[in-house]
Amino acid sequence: MSPLAVQICGLVRSFGATRAVDGLDLELPRERVLALLGPNGAGKTTTVEVCEGFLRPDAGTVRVLGRDPGTDAGALRPRVGVMPQGGGAYPGVRAAEMLELVAACAARPLPVGWLLDVLGLTSVSRVPYKRLSGGQQQRLALACALVGRPELVFLDEPTAGMDPQARRLVWELVTALRADGVSVLLTTHLMEEAEALADRVVIVDHGRVVADGSPAELTTAGAEQQLRFGARPGMELAPLVAALPEHCRASEPKPGSYLVEGGVDPQVVATVTAWCAQHGVLADDLRIARRSLEDVFLDLTGRELRS
Repeated sequence: MSPLAVQICGLVRSFGATRAVDGLDLELPRERVLALLGPNGAGKTTTVEVCEGFLRPDAGTVRVLGRDPGTDAGALRPRVGVMPQGGGAYPGVRAAEMLELVAACAARPLPVGWLLDVLGLTSVSRVPYKRLSGGQQQRLALACALVGRPELVFLDEPTAGMDPQARRLVWELVTALRADGVSVLLTTHLMEEAEALADRVVIVDHGRVVADGSPAELTTAGAEQQLRFGARPGMELAPLVAALPEHCRASEPKPGSYLVEGGVDPQVVATVTAWCAQHGVLADDLRIARRSLEDVFLDLTGRELRS
C-alpha cells in the first residue's frame, strides 16, 4: 500500500491557451489533512478535478491511493469521497432520500440516520434540497461524501455558507476523520479554517506551488522580526521611521493596525512607545507576533482582486 494518499508530479493542465496548472508537485500522506490554498484562478479546482478523475492531465503523473484516477476510476470510486462546491443534488429530492441513494451505492455505508444526526440534519431530513439553506446543503454534501466510509475525502470549500456553530461542527468532524485514519484534501478561502485543520498547507498561484509547509512553519518564518500594535488610523509614519534603526521599516497594513519589521529589540519597542506618547496615543495590543496565514497568503499571491 502506498504511504501517500495523493501524489502529483509535474502536473500540467491547459484549457485552450490558458495553462491552469503548470508543473505542479504535491504529496498528501495518508491519515493527514492537506489544505490547498490559492486565489481565484490559481489552479486549485483543476488540480482537485484531475485527482477526482473528472479531468485528464496534459502532462505529469497523478496517483490517488496508488492508482491512476483517470484509468482506475472504478476501483477508486468506493474508496474516495467527493464533496463538490454547490452540492449538486436534484432540487426536488429530500435530504434523507439523497443520502440514502448515495448510501445504497456503498458496500458498507454508515447509518444514514446517525450521519444526519451528527451533521444536524435530522430536523430537515424530509425537506426538499432546494428549500435547504446554503449551510444545510453544504452539510448534506459532506454527508454524501462520508457515508461510504472513504479512505480519502476531497472537500471543496466545506464550510461555505455555514454559520459559526455549523462550521465548528464540521471542523470537529474533519479532525475526527483524521483520527480515524481518513486522509483529507480540502480547498478553502478561510485562512482560519486551514490553520485549524491542516497538517500541511500548499499555496498555489498561476498553477504552481509557491509555498508548502505546516501552518506553524509558514507563519513563524520571520515572526521574530515583527512588532504589531493598534493606534488611531492615518498617523504620520515618517517620524517613526526616522527614529527607528536603519534596518527597520514601519507600515499601516490596515487602518489603525501598525507593523514594524526588520528586527525587534527593547530599543525598538521603546522607540515605538515614545512615538505614540509624543502623539498622545496609547498603543493598543502591542505585541511581537508571528504572521497570520492570511499575511503569508497575501505576501505570496498579492493583494489585488482576482475575478
